[in-house]
Amino acid sequence: MAPPAGNAQNGERLFRTNCSTCHMVGAQGGQLGPDLSRIGSGRTRTALAKKVRGDAAYTRPGYEPVTLVTRDGQRIRGVRKNEDEFSIQIMDMRQRLQGYLKANLADIVDEQQSVMPAFGADRLSDGDLDDLLAYLHTLRGS
Repeated sequence: MAPPAGNAQNGERLFRTNCSTCHMVGAQGGQLGPDLSRIGSGRTRTALAKKVRGDAAYTRPGYEPVTLVTRDGQRIRGVRKNEDEFSIQIMDMRQRLQGYLKANLADIVDEQQSVMPAFGADRLSDGDLDDLLAYLHTLRGS
């Protein structure tokens, strides 16, 4: 299969600017979203484009969006990392691993919308999307 059209070098720059805060490649980047070091070997261009544009409903296990509501009404959004009968552990939007006793929470809301922002055409042009996808296509692990 031919690599997607686009400039992978510019795509890497776009990734570092827009995506690496939450996503890791190699040993660099954030941990809120999945590690993308091998994404080029496991996802189609169409699937990646949908995810970047915010059209994909699938959320990888271990990254399910959740909002915790404390008894005083505070809402804490993040991704579920671990849960048992008595507690829940999330990574909040500042990438801090937080544990909460369920007895101290008013509600646990499973969110449908990913914590990943949608990069519509107003935030990422079609040309830049092609560049980003060209870069992601190169990520096949080591």
